[in-house]
Formats: sequence, C-alpha cells, structure tokens
Amino acid sequence: MEDFAALLDALVYTRSRNAKLKLLADYLRETPDPDRGWALAALTDGLDFPAVKSSTIRNLLTERIDPVLWTLSRDYVGDSAETASLLWPEPAEAPSPPTVSQAVDALSRMTRANVMTELPRLLDRLDANGRYALLKMATGAMRIGISARLAKTAFAQAFDVAVEDVEEHWHGQSPPYSALFDWAAHGAEPPSSEDLPLFRPFMLAHGLEETQVDLADYAAEWKWDGIRVQVVRAGGETRVYSRSGDDISGTFPEIAEALHIDAVLDGELLVRGVHQGGEANERTQGGAASFNALQQRLGRKTVSRKMREEYPAFVRLYDVLILEGEDLRALPWTVRRAALEALLPRLEPDRFDLSTVIPAADFAELSAIRERARDDAIEGVMLKRRDSPYVAGRRTGLWYKWKRDPLLIDCVLMYAQRGSGKRSSFYSDYTFGCWDGNPDEGAELLPVGKAYFGFTDEELKWLDRYVRNHTVNRFGPVRETDRTLVFEVAFDSVHASKRHKSGVAMRFPRINRIRSDKPAHEADRLETLRGLIRD
Repeated sequence: MEDFAALLDALVYTRSRNAKLKLLADYLRETPDPDRGWALAALTDGLDFPAVKSSTIRNLLTERIDPVLWTLSRDYVGDSAETASLLWPEPAEAPSPPTVSQAVDALSRMTRANVMTELPRLLDRLDANGRYALLKMATGAMRIGISARLAKTAFAQAFDVAVEDVEEHWHGQSPPYSALFDWAAHGAEPPSSEDLPLFRPFMLAHGLEETQVDLADYAAEWKWDGIRVQVVRAGGETRVYSRSGDDISGTFPEIAEALHIDAVLDGELLVRGVHQGGEANERTQGGAASFNALQQRLGRKTVSRKMREEYPAFVRLYDVLILEGEDLRALPWTVRRAALEALLPRLEPDRFDLSTVIPAADFAELSAIRERARDDAIEGVMLKRRDSPYVAGRRTGLWYKWKRDPLLIDCVLMYAQRGSGKRSSFYSDYTFGCWDGNPDEGAELLPVGKAYFGFTDEELKWLDRYVRNHTVNRFGPVRETDRTLVFEVAFDSVHASKRHKSGVAMRFPRINRIRSDKPAHEADRLETLRGLIRD
C-alpha cells in the first residue's frame, strides 16, 4: 500500500503526460501480482466497495473531530479523502500498512453494518498518504488526471505491447487482470474473448479542415448527431457500449433486445422524431430527432415504458466489424459496407437502419449538399476512404469528419471560476482548451476560450459539483480541474490572436452541450480550430 500511495502522490504533482506514463509503467513493471492488478483497477474505476461512501467518511470524522471543523476544512480543501486523511487522529502505535490486495480484501468484506468499525481499523494502520490512497480507492473517486486510455497506454509501454492489443484484450477481463498480465508480462497466450460480447476499440476520424479529397477515393455519409455506440452479440448475450467502452445496455434495453445475430456493429444511437401523439415528426431527417431528445434518456439506470415510448431509440448503422464469427476489420470499407447492406434485411427495422451514402459527383457538389443540410439531427458529413480497413484510433487519411455550420468544436474543461450575482456560489465560468497535437504523443492542452452560458440550471448544478470534485489545483479564485470533461463548444468565428498562447481567439463561444460520453483524448486539436480561421 505504501508504494501505491507514493504513486498517487507522485501522479498528483506530475503535470507532464509522458512523466505520468513513466510513473505508471514503472509501477506496473516493478509491482508483483496481484497488487498491480488491483492498483490498475483502482486507477481506471474498476473497483466498487458499496459499504464505503462519502457519507461514511463524513460520519467517521464528525465522530472524532468538531463537525464544524470538518465542514470548514472539507469546503476549503475540496476533497473528502484528502481532508479526512489529514484530520484523522494519528494512532498510538506505528503504522503497519497492508498490501493493496489486503486492503481490497478488507474493503470488500465491509458491510453497512460493520464499516464504521472496520474502516477505522484499516485507517489506523496507515499514515496520511496511505489513508488518502485508501479512501480514494475505497470511494472510487481517484480524479488525479489518469484516464483509462492513459492507463492502458502505460500498460502497453510497461510491457512493450501495442496499445491496440491492450484495448482489444482489456474488456472482458476482471480485476486483478491476471490473464492480461500473464499475456503482456510473461508471454502467455492472449486472454480468450471467444463467445463473449466484448467491446472493440472504435475507428475515429480527423477533422477535414481545409483538405479537399477526391470523392473517387472516398464515400460520403451524414454525421448524425447522437452518440456513437457499438452493439455486440456473442455467446447468447447482447451488449450496447458507448464510445468509451461503458456498458449502456440497461439504459437502452430495446436495442440490446433487438439484435439476435452474432455481430459487432458500429453506429449512431438516435431517438425517433415523434410528436406527442405518436406520429413521425416531418421536420426530422430520416426519422431522427435532435440530440436534446436523446439526452432525455442518457445516464438513466432504469428506463420506464413511458420513456421508451416517448423517446424510442434506434441505431443508424455505420459499419460492421465482426459478423457471425468472421472478423471483417482488415477488409476494405467497400467490402464491409456490402456486408452491412446484406445484413440489414435480417435486422429489426424499428431498431436498426443504415446511414446512407450521399450521392455527389465531386467535392463541390458535396459541399453544396452539406450547406443545404439544416436538420437538427445532422452534425455534418463523414468521408471514408473506400479501401480503408477498420483500425482502432484516428489514422491520417482514412476517415474525415466535416462538421456543418454553426461552428462546433470539442474542447476539454481546464479551469473554472465562480460567477457573479445569483451565480456567485456556483463555478459557472469555464475555460476550455484543445490539444496542440496528438494527445497520445504528449501534446499539450492549450486554452482556446471561455464561456459562462449555454447550459440549463440543472446542468449548472451538475457542473458545479463536477468542478468541486475534480479540482487538482487552485490559483486564487480559479480552480484547475483534471482534464477529463469534454464540452461541445459553439461559436460564431475564430481569429488568429497574438494575445493567446494557443494563437487563436473564439468569438461568442458558448457551451453547446456537455459531452460526458466522450473521452478527453478524443477532443479536437488546435489544427482543427486554426483551419476554421477565415481571412
């Protein structure tokens, strides 16, 4: 536990992505099994201890110190685990720290009936750093700027394996990931994924910017404004995964219930455009409503029959990765597209349809078609090289995304400040940034704008809690957050600026929507924003 606590302490004070990767890789190489597996799970939100909640920590501390002191200290520090680790009374005996595995075992055996007795015993065995690490692990609230993608990259770096292979084998494994470590560290066979409905890494697109491509080499499709999903059936089970690999089958059960053919399908999850009377909304394109309609169902643990009827979900299919045991990812897009078209008649039409190819003779015609598209459910155009295989991540020259006006870009929240007037108690002014290059290669995140509107009162409350719980540093009234939350920012125009480190200034930026479904490393890059500058 001491080494894990030292790792967390070092990660908190390390700003460089490459330095964080080295710290993680060194720890994974040098730490024995199963401690490193449990630590990896803790860092990637793979552990859950139902008996230990933030309220548990508060109740324990208010039994031992003045409740007012706890409240004031917690408000000042902004983190329950850190506050509790510093205020916890030092035990009379010298610490005898458990291993990570022993700590996990002890936390797993705690119940609501005994947690108020057993957790203090565990805390008494640790110093302040150890208590901080234990409480972070116990509550699942690491928030130290380590994304699952960064952890997987560190794993790949530690054992000199491809991060794409780590992504491929990661899902379906459970902590402490013994089979995963046996494969990467000891040369064993890769973990078997046969007959398991596992998530596969998505293929992503670059921004088109000023590039013009030859439509003889590329096919054009609409870029639909929903959420990218993967629908997987294997071994008699069907799962629906978000772009970050989260299982959202429970939120959209009608999709999971609708696929009866063994396959891995890539598409856009949308909601049918309907009036309250149940008739199709003629203003929607291809039956799809705007993202706001879909948002009514996102994040719900249970979905009522009424909700399913009012906001019926379906998937507009883009691609097929695996079909009835055959892996198609290495084949050209044209072959996969033909397979998808042949598969469509076998799927339930209420739940699956096909993203159509846009007929355009050349780039100029496509540009004109795109300019005329003003449907709320269309976000832009996708261009896919006809001979492209389906490869994980973002590969240059294969897929492009060409967003429509108004100008939209995905940015990462960096800083927050309290507002004024009725918002003086809320962190409502947000500074966000774009990547100055490839984040997987250590690119820096540079501020590109600031916005303080574009969200509802309920979203403001959610964002305020998010900022307080994800603060990693303070500069007077400004809080720096970990780089995990993505905003879709709308703006009127962008201009070159010598006053800003990023070299750009956005005009009239506002939060278009909160992209909590999108990993931070998939946010846009400065080159995309610079490409929107008009002389």
